[in-house]
Amino acid sequence: MRNSYSVLAESGAPFTAARLRNGRIGRLMSASALMLTLAACRQDMHDQPKYRGLRGSDFFANGQSARPLIANTVARGHLNEDRLLVTGKDGAADTTVFPFPVTDAVMARGQERFNIYCSPCHGRTGMGDGMIVRRGFKRPPSLSEERLRLAPVGHIYDVITNGLGVMPDYQAQVVVDDRWAIVAYVKALQLSAYAPLDVVPAADRGKLDETRTAAATSGAEAERK
Repeated sequence: MRNSYSVLAESGAPFTAARLRNGRIGRLMSASALMLTLAACRQDMHDQPKYRGLRGSDFFANGQSARPLIANTVARGHLNEDRLLVTGKDGAADTTVFPFPVTDAVMARGQERFNIYCSPCHGRTGMGDGMIVRRGFKRPPSLSEERLRLAPVGHIYDVITNGLGVMPDYQAQVVVDDRWAIVAYVKALQLSAYAPLDVVPAADRGKLDETRTAAATSGAEAERK
């Protein structure tokens, strides 16, 4: 195999011990400089001055590194000027009105968020038969029972925000506007479960008859079996 010695010999360059020694020294110096540079950079980042959680400090008079919040400051995005929107309260009572108009877009958003966050327990129709319940979790009440149908919208919003019973709060997972969108969709589910026939559009009443006929036929076949 050809090595650095044979390459130097073929090139015709003077091959001396001094030349070889100088080449090695130059490479070693370059490598050393690079290592020192990298080491210095890492140590600057690694050993930068900082305080860890609950670590004391001699700089402040009270000896604490964590400083209290400045009075009357509010975190960005958390001014919460609209009390009705944020809390669902009208004074001390649960509100009976929505803080913004309920549009088709709001209903669609509410259905999407409900199916993601609520249906695992409450089921897609709100009857309390979600997949988690089928696997042993405590069954929640049907959202269409009279007590909840008559509950103000602020109550439903409060339960989503703060939780109730075994239901955890969802304020970290669901933003404020989406909570209200879910409330709107829940009210639609409640209405659909107990809506009188005269509020159903005429074009859709035939579908109800088809559904009833199919259900009756299925029930009769099950009894025969």
